[in-house]
Amino acid sequence: MRIISDYQFVNEADRGATAAIGNFDGVHLGHLSVIEMARAAAPDAPLGIVTFDPHPRAYFAPKSPPFRLMSSAARASRLAKVGVEKLYQLPFNTAMASLTPIEFAGKILHRGLGLKHVVVGADFCFGKDRAGTAADLEDFGRQLGFGVTIAPLMSQSEQTVSSTAIRTALSEARPRDAAAMLGHWHRIEGPVIGGEQRGRELGYPTANMSIDGLHPPAFGVYAVLADVLEGPHKGSYHGVASMGVRPMFGENKPNLETFIFDFKGDLYGSTISIALVDHLRGEEKFNSLEALITQMDADSANARAILAAL
Repeated sequence: MRIISDYQFVNEADRGATAAIGNFDGVHLGHLSVIEMARAAAPDAPLGIVTFDPHPRAYFAPKSPPFRLMSSAARASRLAKVGVEKLYQLPFNTAMASLTPIEFAGKILHRGLGLKHVVVGADFCFGKDRAGTAADLEDFGRQLGFGVTIAPLMSQSEQTVSSTAIRTALSEARPRDAAAMLGHWHRIEGPVIGGEQRGRELGYPTANMSIDGLHPPAFGVYAVLADVLEGPHKGSYHGVASMGVRPMFGENKPNLETFIFDFKGDLYGSTISIALVDHLRGEEKFNSLEALITQMDADSANARAILAAL
């Protein structure tokens, strides 16, 4: 998959794509439906995605709580897995935010990216002040010479599949409900960072990951699937993870600490992907380290049983 980040300098080989437009945070089932419509609209054209970095919401409200379900790198990885060939990951800045709807359609989609066909969700809004609608884009496409398909919103059990609904499920400790809307396990992907090695001292060495910039799922302990994406330990494993601030050890920044079962090796700096399968319990503060270790033993046994049944 090629990543194109400047609409003003697009190679001829990267033009003429059929593309779905949106933020694609989580790459959930609704997104996949839109992507498949783009593929079907012009089967002979390269399959593309038009998205933005940073997310427009982060641009307009930089002090809002973290809301992203995945980083831009994780999103790109997931999109590549579903067959996207061209990822037009455009910078969202003052110039982009100032474009009127017709300027966005003409300057970006038509002249800049040279798209053959675009697909958007029925709730798609674009241009300055979100003034443009999906129907407007359909009109602009007719004027400018590219096709437009408007995809209906996807619902599941009478609930619209959306990034917002997925965030709610994760906040409420319902990772399986989130997975049902995503079409895959919710994953946190990134490099293993250095920690204070308390887990090693307790007999539970962990791979620590930052969740900065991401929507924090409910704090607590999870049964997880762990994928090491590179290096000599590359592969898939089972494990148990703690999401939160580690209340036994003072005030800490939230992170994710994963104990990978039956694993020996150094993962510092390696990129890993942790899938949240089941929320086992909330975050707790114990009266002693012995009580904590006893609970960790029970959590591990519980996680092993759950994961063995997948």
